Amino acid sequence: MKTGLLSLCCALMLFASCGKRIPKSDAVAIVPKPVSEQLSDSTFDLTKRTRIRLLADDSTLLRSTDFFNGVVSKAFGKGLYVAQGGQAQKDAINVRLDDSLPSEGYTLLITPDSIDIAGGSPAGVFYAFQSLRQLLPAAALAGERARVIELPAVEIRDEPHFAYRGAMLDACRHFFKPDEVKEYLDLLALHKINRFHWHLTDDQGWRIEIKKYPELTTVGSVREKDLLTNVLDTVRKFDENPYGGFYTQDQIRDIVKYAADRFITVIPEIEMPGHATAALAAYPYLGCVGKDYKVTTLYGIQEDAFCAGKDSTFGFLEDVLSEVIDLFPSEYIHIGGDECMKNRWKECPHCQQRIRDEHLKNETELQSYFVHRIDQFMSSKGRRIIGWDEILEGGDLSRNAAVMSWRGTQGGIAGAKRGNEVVMSPYTYCYLDYYQTADTAGEPLAYGNCLPVDSVYKFDPYAGLTPAEQKYILGVQANLWTEYIRDLDYLEYMTLPRLAAIAEIGWTYGGKDYADFSDRMHSLAKIYDAEGYKYGKHMFVPETGEVPESAGGGTGATGSATGTAE
Repeated sequence: MKTGLLSLCCALMLFASCGKRIPKSDAVAIVPKPVSEQLSDSTFDLTKRTRIRLLADDSTLLRSTDFFNGVVSKAFGKGLYVAQGGQAQKDAINVRLDDSLPSEGYTLLITPDSIDIAGGSPAGVFYAFQSLRQLLPAAALAGERARVIELPAVEIRDEPHFAYRGAMLDACRHFFKPDEVKEYLDLLALHKINRFHWHLTDDQGWRIEIKKYPELTTVGSVREKDLLTNVLDTVRKFDENPYGGFYTQDQIRDIVKYAADRFITVIPEIEMPGHATAALAAYPYLGCVGKDYKVTTLYGIQEDAFCAGKDSTFGFLEDVLSEVIDLFPSEYIHIGGDECMKNRWKECPHCQQRIRDEHLKNETELQSYFVHRIDQFMSSKGRRIIGWDEILEGGDLSRNAAVMSWRGTQGGIAGAKRGNEVVMSPYTYCYLDYYQTADTAGEPLAYGNCLPVDSVYKFDPYAGLTPAEQKYILGVQANLWTEYIRDLDYLEYMTLPRLAAIAEIGWTYGGKDYADFSDRMHSLAKIYDAEGYKYGKHMFVPETGEVPESAGGGTGATGSATGTAE
């Protein structure tokens, strides 16, 4: 009898030690800020016995439940049971689709009896679960074992302002493995980002397998050494080992699916006509000089470009883009178009003959001819091109093409006034490779300039446009160029928390309030901590305090570059 009583006591003590009630958070603090929220004093008790009931016959809703179960299983030791069909029930998370809501919109109603989620589409449901994730108390997010997780009773109605909410990752200057790209996609999903712009080709490396042209990866993906210091330093240091990497087509398909499971569309970038040295190293006939090309080891603008005078150049690019189209289902394919030096074209007999044959005035119009020809090919395949704002130069850009404005907002304003769709991504607000603080001591090496979170948050994508012109602004995008970003910790540190500011611009826009945003960011930082993300702590420290030691990876070196072009 005593033995049985002792066993019972031990069991009760074990139960008490491995499962407890985790109280709700003090406030509803969601980033990006919802359109409306009404909080009450009561709570909903989430337990491992709570079921998720999918009331719509749509298998893509399982993407959201799989995600959420991955979060709560840390506290419960397992995910919640998911049931499909039937009616809404008490003590359950009831999920349905409601076509009266905007496509990416949702409602989230938490009462003491149940959690009810409605989405205008499966994407809307996914965003509702992202908001629900932010309502979980920090202890639960950190994986503290729980018997009950309290959630605040609240009613949220929400939808994004902009349809395009993007982030770009440069995989050319430094290569990120497929699993690292997936971790970056997880970051984007947390912030309700829905476009991943993947920069896959440049002077410093060709990163995508093209079956018809194998030397693009056997030759073009590897540079002979890797720069370790600022490109502007008088004395440069290199890792003298070859540096490279590329994604196989199977890996790309896997990443595209991984992104789609998080309702993120992948937009690949194949640079042209400039930033082409890696391709020219693999196939020299594509250039004006035709020989002696090497994959670039230094950063900055290079002299060489694809030869615009040879039909073989366009044959090659059409072959490449045909394989790219098969891999990426996105409406848009990014063709670059920026920083094309034209000195080679001026000296090239093929390019000069093209100018005469097409009755062009100069090399600037030759670039416009180049863009138009690629645009026509892509249109014939049912796709649309998007390019950096230089694609506006030299002629009348097709209305089918979209403009990504990086040299400030002027290119975007010009594009919108002409009736082209525009993604605003100016370096003045959206370049996350810049320093996060003016005090760069102890900061990891950055490209130059200073762009703190509060400066990012000030960005207005509509500035300079009339209401009629604003309709052409698709949205906003953060850009992460990786000249000095060599690993995932370093990437996270430069991305966070500035990505949250851009996400709120894209989602909330008219409801922006930096003081309120700054307060809510303390809640989002709890998820950063729970996930082990490295992030800049500057915005979380009072002005009179000292900034904590950098959380970033990499070398921790500092630099003084001031350039803005990529």
